[in-house]
Amino acid sequence: MANIEEQPLGTGAVVEAETFRDSVATIEQSGTRKWVYPKKPKGKFTNYRDLVTLFLLAIFFILPFIKLNGNPFLKINIIDREFFIIGQPFYPQDFFILALGAITSVVFIILFTVVFGRIFCGWICPQTIFMEGVFRKIEYWIEGDRNKQIKLANQPWTGEKIWKKTLKWSIYVIISLIITHWMFMYIVGYQDVFKIMQEGPVVYPTNFIVMIIFTGLFYFVFAWFREQVCTLVCPYGRLQGVLIDKETINVFYDFNRGENRAKWRKGEDRKAAGKGDCIDCNQCVVVCPTGIDIRNGQQLECINCTMCIDACDEVMVKTGLPKGLIRYATQDEIEKEDKFKFTTRMKAYSVVLLALLGFLGYLLNNRGTLEAKFIKPAGSTYYVKDGRINNTYNYTFLNKSNKDHTVTIKVIKPAKGEVIFSGENVILLKRDNLLKGTVNISFPEADISQPRQNITIGVYENGKLLDTFDTYFEGPFKLQF
Repeated sequence: MANIEEQPLGTGAVVEAETFRDSVATIEQSGTRKWVYPKKPKGKFTNYRDLVTLFLLAIFFILPFIKLNGNPFLKINIIDREFFIIGQPFYPQDFFILALGAITSVVFIILFTVVFGRIFCGWICPQTIFMEGVFRKIEYWIEGDRNKQIKLANQPWTGEKIWKKTLKWSIYVIISLIITHWMFMYIVGYQDVFKIMQEGPVVYPTNFIVMIIFTGLFYFVFAWFREQVCTLVCPYGRLQGVLIDKETINVFYDFNRGENRAKWRKGEDRKAAGKGDCIDCNQCVVVCPTGIDIRNGQQLECINCTMCIDACDEVMVKTGLPKGLIRYATQDEIEKEDKFKFTTRMKAYSVVLLALLGFLGYLLNNRGTLEAKFIKPAGSTYYVKDGRINNTYNYTFLNKSNKDHTVTIKVIKPAKGEVIFSGENVILLKRDNLLKGTVNISFPEADISQPRQNITIGVYENGKLLDTFDTYFEGPFKLQF
């Protein structure tokens, strides 16, 4: 309950309530934006995060050039419907597998969030990787640390400010352009991107315009919008509010140990004076890239980046107090000193995730190497020749594997069907390729007793059945007596 101070009516006094903030930390009460100038972090977790950043950036820039079995390691071309994941081709016919994979990913994210909170945002998210690992470091290099950045922002447009801002923004544009080109490599492949770059915007005006738009978007996000992507736009930040609970591991401030806050005095017995370990230095606040005070408890803006942990631990070391005033912990650990435990909800999500992974693995293993279809051309009918009834079919073969196949076509049932080719009954299917053609199938007149008879056609390689297709065979109408 808010503490309300009662005033006599009719005196013109205003009833004031003591409340916690109900708006985003980077928005002023007037509605204007509060620009965040985080202090340059340093410490154990910062070093670990820098290593993770370098590793993920290396993957991002190297992966488009890696091929498995001659296929791109990862390529998602929605327009041309070309999909390669870990070098394995996927097709629109495999959409249900990709959909199941997406559902499995969502369940994994839910389980990961229930256990570890928003750690993905602070350590792995591309927004954080590029913002803190690339663009922010360039800003520190050109404009200096927090105090120098604030001073530069508040001073008039002198030669120094113009030079530094122009240099920073120019580098931001170049990096945004590089990110755009690499992103397109995951869509059309690096060969096509290099080709577009060589032949220029005159030959590829649409591609050029799209690249300019995305370059501008990346520049806007990393040069201006920044942490507001995490606090205002990202749906994952909202999702965490309904997933985390008191058993979730998050970055927490140990208020039991830290309160009551008081400034540091050398040689003072803080415990005897009724003071907590928090010396109210505000370092955990000035280092935060989303502008929050972690001491106010769990907040939606917190991305678990651990910068406040490093800042607080550095102060604790200098004052001779134990580290870990801000640390990874659960709310129950802070409030009740209960150790982390794998809860029933976590176990339930784990069971669902394992079941989905098992089913997904089964589908991937049994999706087949070939998909065959035999469709009668529109308006076609049967014809009789030499005592046999003939039907024409258009076939479509999709080779889903990473090797060539030499296949033959046979009628499985009824068993007396014969496949008639203009040449040999041998078809070469190139790897990861679609092949179309025409074939005739005939039956003795005596074996066709119905105007539409169900038949099954099989595709074989060296006697091994690769795929079957059920269709119908047309014949003359016969009166039954």
